[in-house]
Amino acid sequence: MTPDIVVTGIGLITPAGVGAGSTWRGLCSGQSFTTAQDPLLTGLPVDFSCPVQNFDACDHLPRRTVRRTDAFIHFALAAAQEAAQDADLAPGSAEPTRIGVVLGVGGNSLTVYDRAAELLRTGEHHLVSPLSLPRSVPSMAAGEVAAHLDCRGPNFTVASACASGAHAIGIARDLIRSGTCDIVLAGGTESGRSPLSAISFARLNALSTRRHDPSGASRPFDRDRDGFVLSEGAAVLVLERGDHARARGATLHGVVAGYGASSDAHHPVNPHPDGRGLQQAIRAALADARMMPADVDHVSAHATSTPAGDIAEARALSHVFSCTPPVTALKALLGHALGAASAIQAACALLALRHQAIPPTANLDNQDDAIDLDIVRKAPRPARLRTVLSTACGFGGTNAALILRGP
Repeated sequence: MTPDIVVTGIGLITPAGVGAGSTWRGLCSGQSFTTAQDPLLTGLPVDFSCPVQNFDACDHLPRRTVRRTDAFIHFALAAAQEAAQDADLAPGSAEPTRIGVVLGVGGNSLTVYDRAAELLRTGEHHLVSPLSLPRSVPSMAAGEVAAHLDCRGPNFTVASACASGAHAIGIARDLIRSGTCDIVLAGGTESGRSPLSAISFARLNALSTRRHDPSGASRPFDRDRDGFVLSEGAAVLVLERGDHARARGATLHGVVAGYGASSDAHHPVNPHPDGRGLQQAIRAALADARMMPADVDHVSAHATSTPAGDIAEARALSHVFSCTPPVTALKALLGHALGAASAIQAACALLALRHQAIPPTANLDNQDDAIDLDIVRKAPRPARLRTVLSTACGFGGTNAALILRGP
């Protein structure tokens, strides 16, 4: 019999709050955390974002570590530290060679390359920091977490665009199932607030241009949606076998019951119009969990607020479910944290299971007539939740689906 892979620790750093508790309270407010005129994006056609607020890395990490690493690594370290503490993973409580780290990161830390490129243009290449490479490559997030927490098992980063975090959680679960690891810290981290990221997404017409109303810019499933808002943050979960967790007296927050992954095999950046690949990933996750669509009580949707993406996802859900469960779209509040987004979604789905409530979707004033979904809005909706589906899609046609259930 396949063992349950349970979650014993949750760590979150998001625009809604620093820590899992603060993030949940922020989500329940139903208010967007987008702020106007990000100083990092001054002069660009889209100059607003959804930053992590009130986070000083030096409050969580050694100053030396903070100086030599970038924001996406700061977020990963802080979230992993919170998750490890939540799971009661004190030094010596588990065999370090059996603890792995798998994190999803969408891309390089482009702020480093922005600075280095400017120095190269001015002929000051000798001023490029020797730390530019190790502080910026995606794999360093997992490497720094492993060094910080003495995790000596498998250590790597998954880079599959905006599905990276969900894929990392699914792969981590499989590492435990295979017997390779006893425990894996899994999730995602990213900071998309760089000029190069912002202008690149803007040129693709992927970002909202609602400069007159930044807090209303991210509008998943709304008739007037026009793109997403760049964001940042991290989520890390501690995964382990159920029997292993119980043997060391850990608290169980939930079970990663199912995981599915697929490719649209359709277009570099546009989703398949009917969400063909996402349908496949959801069905695979349900089969893996040995569940039927009717067993799902709630859907946490990828829902980036792009015109094509939201329609494709809504169609995918309508094809899978004869009666779609209540849906929420967290990017309306948190913005789009790219490679970290689906890990943040998964962590928040576990919090929804804990609190037996569905957080609301912000800015849904006029639901698109072509989207026939029961979308939670305005305020949290109390609900009897046993199982949550969390979906993710990304450039390259990649898709992931996670089925999370209560302990």
